[in-house]
Parts: sequence; structure tokens; C-alpha cells
Amino acid sequence: MEKVLSEDIVSLCKRRGFIFQGSEIYGGLAGTWDYGPLGVAIKRNITNLWWKMFVEDRDDMYGVDAAILMNQKVWQASGHTSGFNDPLVECSECKTRLRADHIENDKCPNCGKTGKFSAPRQFNMMFKTSVGPVEDESSVSYLRPETAQGMFTNFKNVVDSIYPDFPFGMAQIGKAFRNEISPRDFIFRGREFEQMEIEYFVAEDEWEARFEDWKNEFYKWFEAIGLPKNMVHELDVPEGDRAHYSKKTIDFEFDFPFGKSELYGLAYRTDFDLKNHEKSSGKKLVYVPKEGGKPFTPHVIEPTFGVDRTILAVLTASYKEDEVNGEKRSYLALPDALAPVKYVVSPLVKNKPELVKKAREVYALVKKKYGAVLWDDNSNVGKRYRRADEIGVPKCITIDFQTLEDDTVTVRDRDTTNQERVAIGLL
Repeated sequence: MEKVLSEDIVSLCKRRGFIFQGSEIYGGLAGTWDYGPLGVAIKRNITNLWWKMFVEDRDDMYGVDAAILMNQKVWQASGHTSGFNDPLVECSECKTRLRADHIENDKCPNCGKTGKFSAPRQFNMMFKTSVGPVEDESSVSYLRPETAQGMFTNFKNVVDSIYPDFPFGMAQIGKAFRNEISPRDFIFRGREFEQMEIEYFVAEDEWEARFEDWKNEFYKWFEAIGLPKNMVHELDVPEGDRAHYSKKTIDFEFDFPFGKSELYGLAYRTDFDLKNHEKSSGKKLVYVPKEGGKPFTPHVIEPTFGVDRTILAVLTASYKEDEVNGEKRSYLALPDALAPVKYVVSPLVKNKPELVKKAREVYALVKKKYGAVLWDDNSNVGKRYRRADEIGVPKCITIDFQTLEDDTVTVRDRDTTNQERVAIGLL
């Protein structure tokens, strides 16, 4: 098929209940998105798979769930209050505010005028708020712009309570918030988003080997979620473009419908964060070797995965179009583990009580076993298949008159459209 278009993905998400504009009935709120029934399901499947791969299946990883609101000193120590900025410009013609580094050929994407921008000024992207009944400087807090700092501030707690073998990591899935100047490209860049993030603590002289280990883990993840290798590209971020805490960063870019852009990041943060929090808090943030030896400040490898960008990448990679019986078909070739619905169960026709009764029995059986199962008896069976294909259901089960005779059903495959008879007991 031809290149997937952004409008194909956006239309599918709205039409079939994956993703809606936030606050839509009031005209929306830029940079916010609501996940509908199917969107919630695929998001949960992705986060569950990630947690299993990177936490439950490993013996060197520990999960945390830190508070979204944190003491303002956290963000002072991390450098966010002074350095978490983007260059802001304003078009003098239409008054649109934009990121300076997102403008091409000095042309305003809103009004089309050229050379009408103000001088750039630095804009801090953190959402500022107040905690408590009195608004003064002491009450200032921020919605976290990243999940990482909650792991650094809990480093001592985890070491003191668990005393893990070294090296080890901390993992967290949670919301983050950034007051983006110009949110864009659907769920790719929003003001509220979700991260799956790891801080992996290593010895300084081992960071390069551990960095390579984690790079390999990314490719295992790409395979697990069905992202083709030819759609993923490594970018070794040059020094001038890296975050202030990073000595080495690799961006994993993906071929989104709007072009190649960052999907994930892998950074070597050195000991920047622990050293800064130790200095600011006055608390020792060190690891004491179990075999004896001098306490030391670990260095950090940080693999970062955006949940929303993962969903967009998965939808892009899985979106297919073909022709079945002379009709155009669009479908999502999702990996089974990510499919929001595993089976659709239907009676061949809904005006035959004996078929409906049997179909309900099969539905209850499959629902108990797999959970994410839908009932569909609307319209003819061909249209049911098209609806199921469009939301990525791997298999459709149809109960027909032969079922009443031999307890077999028709199982139809989404990708091949092939059908086979399967005994109910083998479902």
C-alpha cells in the first residue's frame, strides 16, 4: 500500500473509539487527548507488556510510582527551573506563538507570511501551581515534566529498604506534563502524556557496556510491538543538541506519517542527578558494595519510552489496506498481545434463536478465557468482519448451523481472511 497518511490514523481513532480530542464538546483543549474504550485497551496492553519485559521478567529491576507533585527544590536541583526552556517566537502578522526551531524557511505555518517573527525568547515549559491555601513562594510546585526525578529522589529509599545487588534499575510508568508552545501531530507531541521510563544505576567504568546492552533491549521491544526494523533509525545526538545532563544520547527515530521523528531515547546521564540531589538535599545518595569497599555515587543509563508515541507508531506500522472480494479493506495488523479485542463472536444470523443461544454459550466460554472479547450480531457477517478488521481483532468466530451438528465453529483470520473449522473445545 501507499504511505500511511496522518488523516487515515486520526480518522480511524475517532471513528472507532481509540482516541478523541480532549474536552471536545467545548471546542477542545490543544495538546490534550482522551482515550476511548479501544484506546484504553491498547494502551494498557502496551504498558503491561513493557512492565512484564522490563520489570517482571528481570531480577535487577524495581518498580516505583512517585508523586506527580514534588517539592520545588527537586526541580531546582535537576536544573529544570532554570534550563527547561524552548525558544518562543511570535508571528507579528497573525500573533501565533511557535517554537523557533520548528519553523521552516522563516515561514509562518498559520498565515503563510515570511519574515514576520519576533526575536526568540526562552519559555519554561513546566506547569506551575501552588500547594496549600496560601499562594506564596513557599507554596510553589510543578506538574512533573518527566518521571525520572521521582526515581532519583527515591534512590536512597530503595537502596535502604531493598538493598539490591548492583547494577540495578528503577522503573516507572506515569504521567508527565509540558506546556508545549505548539503541540502538534496528533498524540505525538501533547501537553499531557505518559512515560515508561527506567533509571539504571551502573559503575562509571561500565557505562559503555551497559549502554550497549540497553540499546539491544530496545530492538527486542521493537520486535515485541511489531515495529519493522526498516521504520526505526538510530540518531547519535551531537553534543550541542543533547540535554544538559547527558554525555551520550541515542534517539530512536520512527517513520511516522508526518515524517521521521524521535520515538524513544537512550541517554547516559552520568552521576549528574544523584550528585545534584545529594548536594541540594544534604542526604548521601551512594551505594555501598555488598562485597565491601568504598561507597560510591552510581552513574545512570536512562532508557525512555513514550506511551502515546508508542501507540502512534504501532497504529502506523499496523495500518494496512488491501482488497477483498472487490472491496477496499483497511485493517490493523496488530500483534496479538496488543490487540484491544482478541475475538469477535457472532451467530451467522440473529433471527434464529437456536444459533443465538449457541453463540452466547461460545461467547461466554471465550470471554471467560480471554477477557477482551466482543459480541456482534449487527448486519451481515461480511460487514462484521470488516468492523473487526478495522480495530485489529486477530480472529472472528462465527456460529452457524453446522455448529449445532458437530460443535465446530468457523474461525476467520484477520490478516489472511482464511477460514477454518475449529472444535469449540479447542478455542
